[in-house]
Amino acid sequence: MGLIDSIKREVTFFSALSRTNNWMKDLGPDSQVLLPDNWEAICDQFNSKPAIIFEGKTWTYGQFDGRANLYAHWAVSIGLKAGDVVSLFMQNRPDYLAAWYGLTKVGVIVALINHNLQGPSLLHCVTIAKSKAAIVGVEQADLWSTIDGQLSDVSVWAAGGLIPNANDLDRSLNAQSNKRPSRAYREMLTAKDPCLYVYTSGTTGNPKAATLSHLRTQGMSRSFIAATKTGPGDRVYCPLPLYHGTGGICGVGLVLNTGATLVLRRKFSATQFWDDIVDQECTVFAYIGELFRYLVSVPPHPKEQAHKLKSCFGNGLRPDVWARAEERFKIPLIVEFYGSTEGNVSFINVEGKLGAVGRIPGYLKKRFNVELVRFDIEEEKPIRNEEGLCEKCAFDEVGEAIGKIDTTNVRARFDGYANDKAASEKKLLRDVFEKGDLWFRTGDLLKQDKLGYFYFVDRIGDTYRWKSENVSTNEVGEALCIYPGVEQANVYGVDVPHADGRAGMAVIVAPKPIDLAALSAHVRTELPSYAVPLFLRFQTEMEVTGTFKYRKVDLVKAGFDPAQITDPMVWMNPATRMYEPLTPEVYEAFQLGQIRY
Repeated sequence: MGLIDSIKREVTFFSALSRTNNWMKDLGPDSQVLLPDNWEAICDQFNSKPAIIFEGKTWTYGQFDGRANLYAHWAVSIGLKAGDVVSLFMQNRPDYLAAWYGLTKVGVIVALINHNLQGPSLLHCVTIAKSKAAIVGVEQADLWSTIDGQLSDVSVWAAGGLIPNANDLDRSLNAQSNKRPSRAYREMLTAKDPCLYVYTSGTTGNPKAATLSHLRTQGMSRSFIAATKTGPGDRVYCPLPLYHGTGGICGVGLVLNTGATLVLRRKFSATQFWDDIVDQECTVFAYIGELFRYLVSVPPHPKEQAHKLKSCFGNGLRPDVWARAEERFKIPLIVEFYGSTEGNVSFINVEGKLGAVGRIPGYLKKRFNVELVRFDIEEEKPIRNEEGLCEKCAFDEVGEAIGKIDTTNVRARFDGYANDKAASEKKLLRDVFEKGDLWFRTGDLLKQDKLGYFYFVDRIGDTYRWKSENVSTNEVGEALCIYPGVEQANVYGVDVPHADGRAGMAVIVAPKPIDLAALSAHVRTELPSYAVPLFLRFQTEMEVTGTFKYRKVDLVKAGFDPAQITDPMVWMNPATRMYEPLTPEVYEAFQLGQIRY
């Protein structure tokens, strides 16, 4: 790299860093300014401007704020107060945003629940948040019915239609005022108080409710404004689920902090993506890595280079797909980032360097709270030296990313998981480089090169990522083990050709033959679609460590390759939705891309 390129790199980095810091400068844990205060000001400033475009209808900022006010007054009318929790179980639509924005106006905490959940996972998410009420979209009626009658202390309200055993939310909203509620309903709160609960999967086996304070929510919502160069004249396309931080907070924040317009889609469609982008004149969009893989896998679209895009942002974009997307779609800037909803470690690749998730130059290292520490893959924990302290990784050495916790810094805080001290404690790493210091464990393996660029390598331990979702091996294992005849289940993720993330695979110990048709139906009933294990391997005895932990390293390496495995295996055929024998011919079809998930 020549001198001119080096200068350009540093100028780009410092410019983005300076502009991002400028967006964060008014944020502090003791501030009285909450998220609804900021967004109300934006709604006033851009009152008649389009805020949201959805399925042919346009909401102005004034209309959006008025709709949010209905939800605020509804909350007060049913006795909710600051600090109470409402679960939101709804698919993408403007009311999703109006609901949670409106509820924060009166200090209510909103739990954003994955709209794919059902049964035990859904019940857990509502109860762990200690919800006083739940808003359920009528389109979620079937999934909600799997827990109907199990929430005696939760007031259930149906939105967009009627649901058995639920109150009529639409009727109640129509009786409310669209005028702003008094700020007195939230005046006792500060920026460090909870705003949202956003769920994440971890090693405990159940989704955990990450606490997002008003401070953190505001910070996340402003994180990509500078990097994507978003302003009032932009149109931001969001096909991602609004319960996700990337789309629902970061993507929405690009709009509601700047006066831009949100072009919202109910769910992503690879075949309609470019029609939406071009017809709605979108200039920015939010992505996850799988989105790009779908786009490059479909035949060329006549509009895919006729767009007005200037940037996009997201995470999980694999280098091979990244290169193909850049060449094919001619998007000027792809802003890849790394981070988690609850964590204090984040990077943004503002330069568009292929494959990187961000950068910290060596001369600025002390200004950031991030380190990579050497990690024992087999034991799944950081390596300690003779003094009992962790060791920093060398350049290009893979290690766990950790972040030093600082409660006074919006980017360095860790607010933990709602009502789950044990889960919060598991994310902490103590006595790292000196006795008494405290760091956050990301659970992810990264590496850094000599220029300071970070590259994501893999997830650690009991969680893997599939179809844009984090999947807990314990949760999947529990679902398998409640099926009659299954004694043990060891779940892990395996690489699948032509797919991002890892697909679920399980070693099952069952003394008698299993009815595959019944087992197929069982896992589809007990688990969200993305968590259903796609490959099963049958053994008579489980291999464990000396401390009775399941061994996974060799299993992951073998994957689902019949050439390496003599045990019987089955795969979930997406066409039949049934487990079928996994033969060498099926394996070869996966390798050739003839079978894809």
